[in-house]
Amino acid sequence: MTVEQQRLAAMIDHTLLKPEATSAGIETLCREAREYGFASVCVNPSHVSHASELLRGSAVKVCTVIGFPLGANTTATKVFEAENALAHGATEIDMVLNIGALVEGNDALVESDIRAVTEAGHKAGAIVKVIIETALLGEAHKIKACEIVTRTGADFIKTSTGFSTKGATLEDIRLMKTHVGANVSIKASGGIRDLAFTQELIAAGASRIGASAGVAIVDALGGKTSIGAPSQGY
Repeated sequence: MTVEQQRLAAMIDHTLLKPEATSAGIETLCREAREYGFASVCVNPSHVSHASELLRGSAVKVCTVIGFPLGANTTATKVFEAENALAHGATEIDMVLNIGALVEGNDALVESDIRAVTEAGHKAGAIVKVIIETALLGEAHKIKACEIVTRTGADFIKTSTGFSTKGATLEDIRLMKTHVGANVSIKASGGIRDLAFTQELIAAGASRIGASAGVAIVDALGGKTSIGAPSQGY
């Protein structure tokens, strides 16, 4: 791969989150992640141990999702889920905030929920990303989410689960870039399938991309057309 392809691959969380994902699918995902040098593989918690074994000795991280995809679990459940995943090899946590609490103005609950998972993640040396599910929020709630995530000390704010009505948009990335704190990075996810859109999202402020089409995206940068459909995921 070219240097440009390597740099792009290092910004991608190679993702497989569909409920019908199999062990064979995880093995393909991890093999591709090793070959391309993706930042991480993002898998459901039940696949964390397998992915960790497959990626042992590589620079690829194991990312998992917490409170996924609705965000409506109790805080205690989210913390247990995060700690369990970390104990089995996860080093990055993508949690869904409590969307209903945010919409109804219960900022204290939203913040305490995120803070508890962030503290659990940081205690284990993990990166924590907070999914705000932009498709379900108006602009005021997106801004409020940026402010809350900034206060909690989480490492990233993330657009989408990929399981709602739409995924990442340039407008949302620009809005986040304007309102999130300087210590919070931005992850764009959901519906990212081609190189041009990926590059636009990065230019708008995203420093991490969540996608199941990572192989096709990186191949496109090198002028190669990937054969076959992207891996299962968002």
